[in-house]
Amino acid sequence: MDDAFSVPSERSSQKPLITRELRMPFLRELERLLVTFSPFERLLLYVLTFILTASTAQLLMTVSANAVVTTPTTGGEIVEGAIGNPRFVNPLLAISQVDQDLTGLIYSGLMRNEGTLVPDLAQEYTVSEDGTVYTFTLRDATFHDGVPVTAHDVAFTISMAQNPDIRSPRRADWDGVSVHVIDDKTISFTLPQAYAPFLENTTLGVLPKHLWENISSSEFPFFALNTSPVGSGPFELDGMTEDQNGLPTSFVLGAFNNFALGSPFLSRITFKFYPNEDALLAAFRADEIESFAGLMPTHLPEETEDEHIVRIASSRVFGIYFNQNRAPLLADADTRAALEAALDRSALIESVFKGYGLPLSNPIPPGYSLYEAPPTLSRDERLLAVQELLGSIWTLNESGLWASEEGQTITVALTTADTPELRQSANIVVEQWRDMGIDASVQVYPLSEFSGTVLRPRQYDAVLFGQVIGRTLDLFAFWHSSQRNDPGLNLALYTNTRADRALASARTELGARERESFYQEFVSIIAEDRPAIFLYAPEFTYMSPRSVRGLDFPTMTSVSERFMNVHRWYTDSESVWDIFAN
Repeated sequence: MDDAFSVPSERSSQKPLITRELRMPFLRELERLLVTFSPFERLLLYVLTFILTASTAQLLMTVSANAVVTTPTTGGEIVEGAIGNPRFVNPLLAISQVDQDLTGLIYSGLMRNEGTLVPDLAQEYTVSEDGTVYTFTLRDATFHDGVPVTAHDVAFTISMAQNPDIRSPRRADWDGVSVHVIDDKTISFTLPQAYAPFLENTTLGVLPKHLWENISSSEFPFFALNTSPVGSGPFELDGMTEDQNGLPTSFVLGAFNNFALGSPFLSRITFKFYPNEDALLAAFRADEIESFAGLMPTHLPEETEDEHIVRIASSRVFGIYFNQNRAPLLADADTRAALEAALDRSALIESVFKGYGLPLSNPIPPGYSLYEAPPTLSRDERLLAVQELLGSIWTLNESGLWASEEGQTITVALTTADTPELRQSANIVVEQWRDMGIDASVQVYPLSEFSGTVLRPRQYDAVLFGQVIGRTLDLFAFWHSSQRNDPGLNLALYTNTRADRALASARTELGARERESFYQEFVSIIAEDRPAIFLYAPEFTYMSPRSVRGLDFPTMTSVSERFMNVHRWYTDSESVWDIFAN
């Protein structure tokens, strides 16, 4: 045994693999080559090697940065302030901003407007060749209580909208529309005639029939679900607090994970309710809330490091509409043109809205392809334009007013409603007219009397008022000759057969390009006739936390529409390689 251990074997005489000499002929050759280099050549080699290494590292970092994307993740919340208490959180009854805000978050319709109309509860839809029959197929979706959404829920909701006893502000959208439930997942609507903007009406939030069907019309406005709503929208009611009188003081909305368009990124939106604007602003300054909407720009606080003001284009058109039948002087086209040339819209917007608005040159609001801003002219340029239009008939008298040879002056009585922005706008317009030699005055009526005393009987020479244009352009109600008298909204009592044909054709044409051509013709006709002066489209403002991203606001008809794509808002995110982003 001793001899066996005294003679090493061939295997044991070899070095372990880990301690063997690493043979790399290339490195040995490089080492021998370096010996032959001069000190300068060695320095140059080291510098070039460093540059190559740094460049390679920079290239890799650039490639990595381009390949990495930031993606939203779930989490985060917003604390929003609102004026007033929720009363009708119901898509058929909501009128106030707070009710419309909450309704937009809690309910969803067949379609959803995210700048363009996209299917929501609907999976797909078809339109008949004549544009009168719309057929929708519903996707698998549920209400917040877990009950599936069916075509019967949609039909029930529309029947309630059409019921005159409910007095829904959405009734006109569904007047004359026949509803046919084909099966649980399929429903069709038949229109009396083609109506291009109809699809917009299908954004109406759907009520759960199983919770509402036994509620009578008289009980409908008082039912508990008006303040404890159950819908199928991106957020559901998680909790609420009330004051000693039973009025809600806050709503806590949680993300609805089964929302048809995908679970929202935000986990929670909390609404806190305040009795007036002063209380809301005090809460904002005390950091009780971090966002709010709907305040006049002149009342907005300054932006901070944490919050900023988001500007949102609106489809509201404010202008001065002439009643040429009542005021013979205004029947002259040059006189109307001079009244327009005298105005500085930019100064008007700056004074009334702190610049949060866009000037108008025609009845098309911002956000539409035919919107066009008028040129901005100096006072001297405006005065020259007025002189060229009036100088052939009128002359400036000793009082600086345009007058005829008989001493008659150009006199305009401008009527408006007693709201801060309308009253201030009217006063500035009259000041600008007087500055250009036009004798003008303002008549202001209380808002409660304005419609019955002024608008409906058309008792005005010129009226300053606003019109809300739908998200799908439709100017028929505002300019077609059939709408000259109440309840029509043709405030200029405008009549033009060519304009009528263009408006009627645009309303029934389903093709977007063809419809736009009809409106282009209409805009040209309006420019020739000058039945009104188009002033401005005020912008909506939203004080929003800078931490909230994904905000994407198209032109809106009301500030409550800011929540139309709320399921895409987020505060939390992560960086991932592009190939893993989807």
